[in-house]
Amino acid sequence: MSGEKPRSVVLLSGGMDSCVCAALAARDSDAAALHISYGQRTEERERLSFERICDRLGIKRRLAIRNEIFSAIGGSALTDSGIDVPEAGDHIGAGIPVTYVPFRNAHFLAAAVSWAEVLEAEKIYIGAVEQDSSGYPDCRPAYYRAFNAVVKEGTREGKIEVVTPLISLRKAEIIKLGLELGAPFDLTWSCYSREDKACGVCESCVLRLCAFVEAGAEDPIPYVQGRSPRMARA
Repeated sequence: MSGEKPRSVVLLSGGMDSCVCAALAARDSDAAALHISYGQRTEERERLSFERICDRLGIKRRLAIRNEIFSAIGGSALTDSGIDVPEAGDHIGAGIPVTYVPFRNAHFLAAAVSWAEVLEAEKIYIGAVEQDSSGYPDCRPAYYRAFNAVVKEGTREGKIEVVTPLISLRKAEIIKLGLELGAPFDLTWSCYSREDKACGVCESCVLRLCAFVEAGAEDPIPYVQGRSPRMARA
């Protein structure tokens, strides 16, 4: 029918970036949300954030699935209990950290493309960020250009496009955009290691805390008492 929004699938982890991406998708399309648990340390808390964010944004079509491969192969501090989640250092993004989950986004995108074909969705939104990030190789623009070429060749009609609206933004810019969109930051979870209160010292927490300070906004989620961006970097 004329006037209907095009369908999309948004990958929604429950973190800050994916929440803003979901707000964009919900504004501009008839969005369906996909959440993938993969044995990460905070999977229960992230799943809760996914459901709550969908409720707040009015996303009714949603799918939550599990991928067991990452906990089976290990190799990442997020999925391997034998590898500690490190505290953030002074050189975030200088190298690929131990929190990198090998080729994770390819698995996530493959599931999203499959679902998009079934839903006849035109776009897949993912909140990948290259600036102010930990330096994961599957968050670079070249990666998504290559993946879109695979999608074009490997799908029935070749019309599905993976879009990365946040990839060139700095974290503070993402927060400002989210505030403009009414993204529910209070429902998000970014911490790599804890599910009760954010640790404030892992790379994800430090990047988030510093971004809120730079944006001139207050981070609404609970942190371990006494944590601050300065202390986190100390």
